[in-house]
Amino acid sequence: MAMEVTQILLNAQAVDSSVRNHAEENLKQFQEQNLPSFLLSLAGELANDEKPAESRKLAGLILKNALDAKEHNRKLELVQRWLSLDQTVKAHVKACLLKTLTSPALEARSTASQVIAKVASIELPHKQWPELIEALLSNTHQLPAHTRQATLETLGYICEEVSPDVIEQAQVNKILTAVVQGMNASESNNDVRLAATRALYNALGFAQANFSNDMERDYIMRVVCEATLSPELRIRQAAFECLVAISSTYYERLAPYIQDIFNITAKAIKEDEEPVALQAVEFWSSICDEEIDILEEYGGEFSGDSDVPCFYFVKQALPALVPLLLETLLKQEEDQDQDEGAWNIAMAGGTCLGLVARTVGDDVVPLVMPFIEENIAKPDWRQREAATYAFGSILEGPSPDKLMPLVNVALTFMLNALMNDPNNHVKDTTAWTLGRIFEFMHVSISETPIITQANCQQIMTVLLQSMNDVPNVAEKACGALYFLAQGYEDVEQSSSPLTPFFQDIIQALLNVTHRADSGESRLRTAAYETLNEVVRCSTDDTAPIVLQLVPVIIRELDQTFTAQCNSSEEREKRNELQGLLCGCLQVMIQKLGSSEPTKSNFLHHADQMMTLFLRVFGSKSATAHEEAMLAIGALAYCAGTDFAKYMQEFYKYLEMGLQDFEDYQVCAITVGVVGDICRALEGGILPYCDGIMTQLLKNLSSNQLHRSVKPPIFSCFGDIALAIGENFEKYLVYSMPMLQGAAELSVNTSGADDDMIEYTNTLRNGILEAYSGIFQGFKGSAKIQLLMPFAPHVLQFLDSLFMEKDMDDVVTKTAIGVLGDLADTLGSNAGILIQQSLSSKDFLNECLTSDDHLIKESAEWAKLAISRAISF
Repeated sequence: MAMEVTQILLNAQAVDSSVRNHAEENLKQFQEQNLPSFLLSLAGELANDEKPAESRKLAGLILKNALDAKEHNRKLELVQRWLSLDQTVKAHVKACLLKTLTSPALEARSTASQVIAKVASIELPHKQWPELIEALLSNTHQLPAHTRQATLETLGYICEEVSPDVIEQAQVNKILTAVVQGMNASESNNDVRLAATRALYNALGFAQANFSNDMERDYIMRVVCEATLSPELRIRQAAFECLVAISSTYYERLAPYIQDIFNITAKAIKEDEEPVALQAVEFWSSICDEEIDILEEYGGEFSGDSDVPCFYFVKQALPALVPLLLETLLKQEEDQDQDEGAWNIAMAGGTCLGLVARTVGDDVVPLVMPFIEENIAKPDWRQREAATYAFGSILEGPSPDKLMPLVNVALTFMLNALMNDPNNHVKDTTAWTLGRIFEFMHVSISETPIITQANCQQIMTVLLQSMNDVPNVAEKACGALYFLAQGYEDVEQSSSPLTPFFQDIIQALLNVTHRADSGESRLRTAAYETLNEVVRCSTDDTAPIVLQLVPVIIRELDQTFTAQCNSSEEREKRNELQGLLCGCLQVMIQKLGSSEPTKSNFLHHADQMMTLFLRVFGSKSATAHEEAMLAIGALAYCAGTDFAKYMQEFYKYLEMGLQDFEDYQVCAITVGVVGDICRALEGGILPYCDGIMTQLLKNLSSNQLHRSVKPPIFSCFGDIALAIGENFEKYLVYSMPMLQGAAELSVNTSGADDDMIEYTNTLRNGILEAYSGIFQGFKGSAKIQLLMPFAPHVLQFLDSLFMEKDMDDVVTKTAIGVLGDLADTLGSNAGILIQQSLSSKDFLNECLTSDDHLIKESAEWAKLAISRAISF
């Protein structure tokens, strides 16, 4: 087999599908029958300079895929598989890989670099292959340039793959020395210098100690800044990418260099080619992000500026930075509005200007206004568009007082431009800017609203007419209407100025969804999203119109099943449309179901809707499934006990959703819908509980299921227990140990990153909601004794959460609620345990004095329940 491997690898890339499939089958069999021999022949193929480039490349790729996978559990399997291979096999594969770094063939070297990094990511954490770094470093001194280039590339990939604590500081120092030497202007080979610059980008996370040392940091910064001046474009771009990464990783170390960096970035933004200029703008966007985060975190809490680790770089650079950014706005591309993924210097400059406005607030306004006033009415479209974009960019950040007078003048001007400007770019940006005005300025000051009875008519006329414009302009007009509607979400039920236009708005949006070109510029999606928002924020007096809309949307959903879809593109479009229509019905169900007068009229349509939702499950689209499932959850909540008549038919789809590990969002949403159905049917869900609980317990035990689905499953136990009360008895023996195990795991978060802490809090909340539902479900039952054995553990869990001091507000509220539920359900039996517990009293007192009124409310209830339990 090993003899023919070259031919098989070439056949696996053949044009003829039968040849290709046969070769892929051969490779699969070879791997399954004799893995060591398979890996050795691939490594040999990759290392052999006499073999064809195509077979070498694929050999390397298959090797890489034998070591790593995107899916977490598969990845763990592959790691274990490699670790358990015979040492001599592994040593031979690694020797072939290192030998390939000296090959004259670029693709083979590059593939070997990636595979070495994958092996390193498995072995280095296990203290294996200790000689690797030294072996690579010895390559960086002499040898032909292509080997130096491949070695630096490999070091870069290793830094990307392994975490900084795996490599000892002494080795980190040597890696950085080799990398920075490779970046030096004295390095004559551009490929080497580029590989070194890219490697530094990946190695920055390892350089904490080096950046704390003034001399080493000065040297690294000097070399990076020099590389931004290289004659080679790719090196300049990579060097600026390093600066961007340094700006976020080592913000607090930048002060001595910021003036030089400003000069370098300014020159690049003005004069360099776009890939480089984009990174230079990105540097300042990144500095803004850092300063926005710092200032948000420290809020208004600090007395003297000395406490805040903010250097106000943006504020200092403002007078020079803003004109620089405004200049970029005039460098638009002709077709940027049609291309969804477009990104160019004008867009980057506008984005950065928006971040600057959020960083410095009012100070940006006087620097931008002269540019707007000078260009807004110029004959050249580029100047009008740039001025409009500048105005839209500074609407978030400065205070409403500062912006109000400007917005009042601008609004009429913008509405005229959206109707009458001859240029589509200008119209596109104008509609976007109107959306920003409605988003940020609409609600902020109700004493002097921007939208008045006087101008509402003009605003509506212009927006509705613009929905007939070209797709990109119409899409932005939908967006503006979205924010306009959203601003009236919380107004008095009868006073929305949109009410007189409601029928026209709905009709205009429906017309957009039927446009032949609504597939362009996300137009159809935007129209449905806006329709949903308009319905969601509508008032009681427009409910009859929403009610008339229901059969229209039902008919449209029904028609999607009769349309012929022959190509995969047509099927995809149909699935997307089904998802949008289900989403639309969900919003209407929630809106009309929330008040009694409309609810009964609306429920006439329930049978029809349910039939269509179940048909959507026949399509293969996860998005459509999610939307249909959410709509069914809303319908269950609205229909209450009447939902029981659908359960028999719906149950198989519910089970399918709970088993959908692949599209785990569908699974998570289905778990939520089980909760909705529990609240709707209460005891009526009992006949289905065995099946549901079996599947939920299976899901919790599986390591194939995405972790984000596990917290809602625990909450769901609580929903089921609340619905079926003491009938939950037979599930206690399975669910309680699961809850206890998860509770123990969720207590300790030392050393966890922010994501992990956030997840842990979600998990804790799910566990606590389960306990709460179970205690409340058994309240007043003759079987409360069954819960007594679990009470000490629950109290211990609450104690340890209180001691850890890292609960978020949501968990704190649920936790103090559980303490109350325990006392409320178990009465005097619990009273004794609560008195003995370590911190219940302190926890309760802390919550009673909380600033969060929800926590305080929950604590007051718990106090009452506990005092009753203790006084028995």
